[in-house]
Amino acid sequence: MAPADTAGWPGELFNLLKTHDIRQVAFVPDAGHSHLIQRCIDDPDIKAISLTTEEEGIGLMLGAWLGGQKSVLLMQSSGVGNCINMLSLGILHRTPMPMIVTMRGDFGEFNPAQVPMGNATQTVLEAMGTLVRRADHVSDIVPTVDATLRMAFNTFRPTATLIGQRVLGAKTFGKD
Repeated sequence: MAPADTAGWPGELFNLLKTHDIRQVAFVPDAGHSHLIQRCIDDPDIKAISLTTEEEGIGLMLGAWLGGQKSVLLMQSSGVGNCINMLSLGILHRTPMPMIVTMRGDFGEFNPAQVPMGNATQTVLEAMGTLVRRADHVSDIVPTVDATLRMAFNTFRPTATLIGQRVLGAKTFGKD
């Protein structure tokens, strides 16, 4: 069950994306990002792109930057493994690649298949040169994502905020 106080932060994140002039948002549909994704889809100033796999988002962010636009990738921790080879592009080409990652395989996870990547997400991202910060409380989400965006666009590199399951609530799919 998701904690009751999560209703406001997706809207605050949307406002933060607008403040940072994010023009493209790439995503693989995810329940943890669903409210933020819908806000981006509904905004005519943001191009919201649904991906078939997360690594496409890395290429999209590179192309957006080369085309003069800022972008962000929204994904679940299970998709981080799909991006590993592509993350070298951000380092090689000094490209801002901010990612907002909702965690699975974390606090209270019911699905054992999510645990290995959930446990390795931060380590794997950091091994590929990504600067990683974590938000495990609702009050940490907006300032942490703000710092992640600033770091990406000021240092021209991949960055990520991991939003923990303590915030999102562990999915149970009726397996309580």
